[in-house]
Amino acid sequence: MSWQGHLVGTGNVDKAAIFNNEGTSVWATSAGFTVKPEEMKEVVAAYNDKSDVKQVQSSGLHIAGEKFVVLKADDRSVYGKKGREGVVIVKTTQAILVAHYPESVQPGAAANTVEQLADYLIKVGY
Repeated sequence: MSWQGHLVGTGNVDKAAIFNNEGTSVWATSAGFTVKPEEMKEVVAAYNDKSDVKQVQSSGLHIAGEKFVVLKADDRSVYGKKGREGVVIVKTTQAILVAHYPESVQPGAAANTVEQLADYLIKVGY
């Protein structure tokens, strides 16, 4: 099954993109979901530098032109919310998954969907 089937096809995520671990190359993206290079720099910095994790938790994170309050940030996952919508970002061995969920989806359902795809990608070497 394609990455779209694993993420967008579940109904728990409405837009998503997959980047390389450096955040410099887009491997795949949903139509109309544009994560800017400077936004990915914020994401990658949060993973690479522990002080940036604290920074992103206090200042928030920008994805596709929107600012999200960061609820969780660790070595693997970053979760953000803006009102009732949010983002789930998960790092695998070779990739960073960036997924957006709409107001109609429970945050836990979106997080489980993205985390499960990340687990699968790690298992197959990505």
